[in-house]
Amino acid sequence: MNHQPVDATTATTPLPMVSVVVPIYNGETDLPELINCLLSQTYPKDRVEYLLVDNNSSDRTLTILKTSVENCPITIRPLSENQIQSSYAARNTGIRAAVSEIIVFTDADCRPQPQWLDSLIQPFVNKEVVIVAGEILPLPGKTLLEQHADREETLSQKHTLNHAFRPYGQTANLAIRRIALEKAGLFRPYLTTGGDADICWRILGENIGRLEFAPNAIVQHRHRATLKELQSQWRRYGRSNRYLHELHGVDLMREITLKECGYRLARWLLKEIPRDIKKALAHPAASIASQATLVNLLNTPIGLFTARARTAGQQDSKLPENAKIIDRL
Repeated sequence: MNHQPVDATTATTPLPMVSVVVPIYNGETDLPELINCLLSQTYPKDRVEYLLVDNNSSDRTLTILKTSVENCPITIRPLSENQIQSSYAARNTGIRAAVSEIIVFTDADCRPQPQWLDSLIQPFVNKEVVIVAGEILPLPGKTLLEQHADREETLSQKHTLNHAFRPYGQTANLAIRRIALEKAGLFRPYLTTGGDADICWRILGENIGRLEFAPNAIVQHRHRATLKELQSQWRRYGRSNRYLHELHGVDLMREITLKECGYRLARWLLKEIPRDIKKALAHPAASIASQATLVNLLNTPIGLFTARARTAGQQDSKLPENAKIIDRL
């Protein structure tokens, strides 16, 4: 799936214009770091615009966006989407305002690395490529939950790129040709989760072009640090499963029952913990008191917690009728 190197004839052509769309809701604490990351991009500044779309925030997001334009060496265009409370509606507002051939997506709480745009745009030298997904790596985490998610590579695109139905890229790090959006339509504005899979699957399903992975196009994102945040994240994954099942007929995820949870917790207590403690004692350098060992010990209960949250999200949700609407350019 990785792209081919640029040949000598292609390398002399002008780099494409790029529009980066970022939906923002109550993002005043994220904006300074995000803008610093955009300022550090190595992609030519005169070939990129940044469309930062406030989605009816109640904090100072819009004020900060408007202030950031003043004396800024990069092109930042503050926009607003106040009609529909949805990141996908906000992305559609950015797409409609964009002037470029290639539309790039990330989120306000992401931290794009300096070579991000250069690496993400390179595969588009192949005209058959209409979607490019970059990699999502974690920001350094301190809590056990963050370290568990890092170990499981929860955010990585490798999970979505290997989806059993069709590959897709997450909108935290995704680029799409405008022509693909013109043909397949924009995001479903009333959808609250699963829109990244939906838009990629519609484009690929219509054979408009193919998807490539750009592993060196990296954005960093923070893992959830509390049980409440982790539960919310995995319930949202469950809702996404349900919505995509109703929209595309994909299989639902297998649900984890309370009985199964009880069995696996008993096995964890009676078998896994004694085994891991024995290993730790046999290797003093990897002491039981170390964070890494503790993360290993808690792998089963944390995994069951997230699985139950996903099951609850899948069971409790039903696709709203208006979420079937597809916006058009």
